[in-house]
Amino acid sequence: MPKTTDAAADLRRATPRTDAVLADPRLVAAVARLGRRLVKDAVTTAQQRCRAGELAPEEVADAAVAALPEAATTLRRVVNATGVVVHTNLGRAPLSAAALEALTLAAGPTDVELDLATGRRGPRGSGALAALAAAVPDAGGVHVVNNGAAALALVTLGLAAGRNVVLARGEMVEIGDGFRIPELLESVGATLREVGTTNRVRLEDYAAAVDDDTAFVLKVHPSNFLVSGFTSSVPVGELSRLPVPVVADIGSGLLAPHPRLPDEPDATTTLRAGAALVTASGDKLLGGPQAGLLLGRADLVQALRRHPFARALRVDKLTLAALEATLTGPTPPVRAALEAEPAELLGRARALAARLADDAVAAGAEESRAAVGGGGAPGVELPSAAVTLPVRFATMLRRGTPAVVGRVEHDRLLLDLRTVPPEQDEELVAAVRAAAAALGG
Repeated sequence: MPKTTDAAADLRRATPRTDAVLADPRLVAAVARLGRRLVKDAVTTAQQRCRAGELAPEEVADAAVAALPEAATTLRRVVNATGVVVHTNLGRAPLSAAALEALTLAAGPTDVELDLATGRRGPRGSGALAALAAAVPDAGGVHVVNNGAAALALVTLGLAAGRNVVLARGEMVEIGDGFRIPELLESVGATLREVGTTNRVRLEDYAAAVDDDTAFVLKVHPSNFLVSGFTSSVPVGELSRLPVPVVADIGSGLLAPHPRLPDEPDATTTLRAGAALVTASGDKLLGGPQAGLLLGRADLVQALRRHPFARALRVDKLTLAALEATLTGPTPPVRAALEAEPAELLGRARALAARLADDAVAAGAEESRAAVGGGGAPGVELPSAAVTLPVRFATMLRRGTPAVVGRVEHDRLLLDLRTVPPEQDEELVAAVRAAAAALGG
């Protein structure tokens, strides 16, 4: 027993002091990048391992360096190989290089509310709003809030508090994480009048429900599910003949028609059909940051922008910068993924599989089917191609750096390339090779 105690004491005495370990140049640089607390936690953990006899004293600094996080956040970068273009669990739309550059610029002091020519206060977010207006010329006015639900809530609070909103029963949707459109509208003071049945609604149903207490008719695109069979709905063009405004929540943020998404509503077409206001998300098919878009009649948009509650929904300069860059910059990743040619994807898959096979990895290549995701274009399948691997790779790839997330089908792991930009091919190969080595071949 005394020997054990003496050994433990020797280990404690041999463990290097915290200040000595922190003086290692690698850890000094890490403090500047990550902050002292995260670095000190890594050092403390390494010292404890040394006292337990797991590390030699001279290995403490190396162990601390190896344990350092990549960044001062618990979020981890993921290579999206799921084939779901707008993946909600992965943060929806990946931002373009132009948007990332704009975020870096906006992180410091900017002229977000300053007119540099006069030195006086200037309009907030004028660049982003101008870019949005230019992208949807049919909108008399535009406004941006912090997400799509906020845009619809602001419209309802500003126009329908204490009044009625007419909505088809089949469009009373749940938008994710348990949140429901009817509850959202009622939470800001509106009373709902449901019309039609779950599967069918007619113009006369709406007309019978509209009265002097009706603020507007709401048209909600059921973007995260598909009802087929004996169904009917009323398009915005017909609803616009009613004596009240039509508000259309198109959901996914498509600003103009897209040839691969012929049934997905877009802001331009919806406004031309007669909608007074359109609400949508900025981080789905638009491919930008999380934001709520509000487009339509200039008088209504201006009134909502000046509503007291609009202040609570105001976006920050980072969102404004990323949104403007998305609208004015090069093709964002979401659109690039939608427009990728299946033949090119299959060629990439075969080339990657051949490289991995040369390393004795049981990789293959095959055609696959991708999805739009993010509550957009339900039922639409995008022809794609994938690298196939044994299913045992799935967990190891998710735990790697960067994490690689694919999808499992028929007891195989598919790495769908529609959602992997070509510039990430080398990284994908390296991740699979590392996983193969960890799995023992």
